[in-house]
Order: sequence, then structure tokens, then C-alpha cells
Amino acid sequence: MTGRGGVVAAATGAEALSTELPVGRSTGWWGMVMFVATEATLFACLLGSYFYLRFQYGPQWPPGGIGAPELLKPLVMTAVLLPSSLPMVWAERGSRHGQLWRLRCGLAATMVLGVTFLALQAIEYAEKLRHFTMTTDVYGSLFYLITGFHGLHVLVGLTMIGWLLATSLGGGSFGAHRHERVRNGAIYWHFVDAVWAAILFTIYLSPRL
Repeated sequence: MTGRGGVVAAATGAEALSTELPVGRSTGWWGMVMFVATEATLFACLLGSYFYLRFQYGPQWPPGGIGAPELLKPLVMTAVLLPSSLPMVWAERGSRHGQLWRLRCGLAATMVLGVTFLALQAIEYAEKLRHFTMTTDVYGSLFYLITGFHGLHVLVGLTMIGWLLATSLGGGSFGAHRHERVRNGAIYWHFVDAVWAAILFTIYLSPRL
């Protein structure tokens, strides 16, 4: 019995379990990829609807005397949001190498940039609501639906990053073998950035083409 128990203990010990980790992508990684793919499909439908309705409406776009979107603020928002993927990559690589300070700094920098983006979007909304609302016409509905839906995704991403940052500051484990949470958060954040690039072209640049 002792010999058999020793074999069982050896097979289930920490060292043995660490060598028996499944090879390939984890369930969490696949779950995040599938979630991102689903959300990407929703955004593709929204942006496709924008172009369909635009070309169905007629030569004047935006309609109803609404001027073409100003580019200064959206370009500033782009300059804030797109580079936020860089500190997220830095944080993810830091967690992979067990560098907690690097993880914290990268997450904090990403959060600052994400919050700045939402603040600029709120300012833009305050200005545009003086001229048109979501119920003004089809353009107003599309503008606020697409940009608002993206803003919601930015907020969700910031919630993920905030949780990761709080956990790291609270002494949570983010060693070389436990960085999956950070990696999944990074995947989502890169998706949010990529979608904004598509929105910038669709909403702000295409009416000027």
C-alpha cells in the first residue's frame, strides 16, 4: 500500500502536474477568441449597414443639413487609443516573465489612455448633441449606435484592465505560468483598438471621400 501510495503521490505532486499541462491553446484563450470573433461580426454588420444606408439614401451624406464630421477630435482620440496597445503588450510580456512592476506600469498606462479616450468621446457627444440626436435621422442613429457601442466595449476593456491592475497591486499571482488572464485582456483590448480604426474610416473619413 505504501508503494502504491507513493506512486500516486508522485503522479499528482506539484512537479508532476506542472509537467503535465495541456499542450496548445487554453480553454480561456479559445473562449476569448470566440467572443472577439462574435463581437467583430456585430461590428461588421453595423458598419456594413452604415454603408448600405448611406448609398441608398442619396448623394447628400450626412443628410438633413448635418455637416461632415470634424476630424480634429477623432484624430486626437485615435492618437490616444491606438498607441494604448503598446503598453498592453509590454504589460503582457512582463507578466509572462514574472515582472510585476512592468505589468502594473503597462496596465496603468493603458487605463489612463483608455479613460482619456472616453473623456474625449463624451466631449464630442456633448458638442454633437447640440446639432443632432439619435432620433434626428438615419445618420444620427448610425453615428450614436456605432460609436456608442464601441465606447461600451472600451468601458468593458477598462473594467478588465482595472481588475487586473487591482489584483496585481493586491499581490495576485501573475508569474510566468499564470499570465493567461493578462493575455486574454490584451486580446480584447487589441480588438477594441482595431475596431476603432475601422470606425474612424467609416464614420469620419468616408463622408469626405
